[in-house]
Amino acid sequence: MRLNTGRSNQKERTRVAIVTAAREAIAAGDEITMPDVARRALVSEATAYRYFPDLASLLREALAGIWDSPERAMAPIAGSDDPVERIGFATEVLLREVLRHQAAVRALIAASVTKPDAAGVRPGRRIGLIDEALRPLNATMAVRRPAEFEQLKRGLAIVVSAEALFSLTDLLGVAPEAAIASAAATARSLTAAAVASAAS
Repeated sequence: MRLNTGRSNQKERTRVAIVTAAREAIAAGDEITMPDVARRALVSEATAYRYFPDLASLLREALAGIWDSPERAMAPIAGSDDPVERIGFATEVLLREVLRHQAAVRALIAASVTKPDAAGVRPGRRIGLIDEALRPLNATMAVRRPAEFEQLKRGLAIVVSAEALFSLTDLLGVAPEAAIASAAATARSLTAAAVASAAS
């Protein structure tokens, strides 16, 4: 029994070492690969893959421990019930996080593209922030106009995203801060239009 406990503890230590190494690579802004993470964690690449079947699963866990919960991220405007103000703030929060950890986010997007079956778990951060930003509408628009509310969330998922930011910066050459401002303005416009339509 004691032997099994010791083995379990060692497995947990190894898992923690791999995740910690991934977070160190993310913090450094380095390009992130499984071989690099394994080297940082002082384990073999085969061992890293035994704990995480692919880079995407490792990055999801590593990033989950770095980012604040949506409620905590939105705390500076917790007193606001204005969904337009809240979605603009949420967009800026997400896209600044993306810029801060863009090597990891780009690697996660690339891994999701090559394994589309696993992509559905990736956008949890953006959806959590959108849900929290639109919380004031849960008792009104979500109840009275559910189809329009869902369409608003879908539209925002396109705009409040790393992909939108990288389209602006990489394809159009927009400076990062201007790209964030543009995405936030679009998110506010979408939300304002949807709220006004639902109220009419």
